[in-house]
Amino acid sequence: MSQEKFAACIEACVRCAQECETCADACLGEENVAKMAECIRTDRDCAQICWTAAALMSRGSQFAEELCKVCADVCDACASECEKHEHDHCQTCAQSCRRCADECRSMSGSIA
Repeated sequence: MSQEKFAACIEACVRCAQECETCADACLGEENVAKMAECIRTDRDCAQICWTAAALMSRGSQFAEELCKVCADVCDACASECEKHEHDHCQTCAQSCRRCADECRSMSGSIA
């Protein structure tokens, strides 16, 4: 499979991973870090799977489509967690996660 087929999804995954990394870092700077623990954990998980999905798609891996189905689920979970917090970085992350989940489902042919 060609990288062109995955271009929009790769871009969404990279952007989501970057937003998740930024959100996790910003959460560490919040006044009540303990309150942000689940957000930080979920951000880190989401960033990792997004980086991995982008890498697999970039090299045309036979596992890319299957991983993107899982990536969409993780992105949804991260968005749901971030939406619980009013911080701008959490809201921005949630939006990026929703877009990524949509792209991953579209690319993998899995409509939720």
